[in-house]
Amino acid sequence: MRTQKISISIALLIALSLSIACSRHPSDDTMAKDIQNKIAADPDTKDSQVNVTANQGKVTVTGQVKTTAAQQKVEQIAKDEPGETGVDDQTAVQPDASAAPVPAQAMAPPPPPPAPKPQPIVVPSGTMLTVRVGQALSSKTSQSGQTFLATLAQPVSVGGMRAIPSGATLSGTVVTAKAKGKIKGEGELTLQLTSVTVKGQTYPIQTAVLENTTKGKGKRTAATTGGGAAGGALIGGIAGGGKGAGIGALVGAGAGLVGGALTGNQQIEIPAESALSFRMSAPLTLPPPSQ
Repeated sequence: MRTQKISISIALLIALSLSIACSRHPSDDTMAKDIQNKIAADPDTKDSQVNVTANQGKVTVTGQVKTTAAQQKVEQIAKDEPGETGVDDQTAVQPDASAAPVPAQAMAPPPPPPAPKPQPIVVPSGTMLTVRVGQALSSKTSQSGQTFLATLAQPVSVGGMRAIPSGATLSGTVVTAKAKGKIKGEGELTLQLTSVTVKGQTYPIQTAVLENTTKGKGKRTAATTGGGAAGGALIGGIAGGGKGAGIGALVGAGAGLVGGALTGNQQIEIPAESALSFRMSAPLTLPPPSQ
């Protein structure tokens, strides 16, 4: 009987000891929940996306944290938990978006700037155009409004670039043609260039008007209109001898330059191939050299 009582007492003591031990060692679920709450409450780890589990006191933490310092703090919270027998930290630090690698194309050097577009050539007002007329012109035989052709005798350059090559075709107009009367009345021949053809394209031009008149017995006057002083000059002729073969040039202060040959009856004659110089009274815009 005495032995039975002693056995019962020992059993009660063992049961009491186990009960006390269990009360001191929390369950795995309680431990995991407590660690999870502490992580959520701590200012350094509250933004972490982690999950805590426990198995026989061993704590496992998974998920992502924002910084290495937060990762270390989560591990420390788990280790400080009562009843913890080990910590397996499987968390990862989130990549910093601000430190994202620069795309390869952004690192490539910028493309070179486009080459400047070629600019048009502008032949300024006042440029002299020296031409050779393609046919004879006369105050007696030419008609007002009649057109004539000429070729450029000397090339025209602008800024070191060839603008109009020699040999370019020009068109002109007989503005006035008036024969000299036998008794009275003056002879008059007035010319003007109206267009030029460059690389197959024809452009209108404006030049000063060349005017030559004759009065009395062989007296001549020269003038220019529409283009300021010195509108042009009749430089010379290549007619083969005879009357009208010698072409002179008249120079007047403030007046234009224009010449002519007088026939026996004092008419103004300009033989074919005579060289005339016209002054442009307005600028001419031509395409860039490459076009």
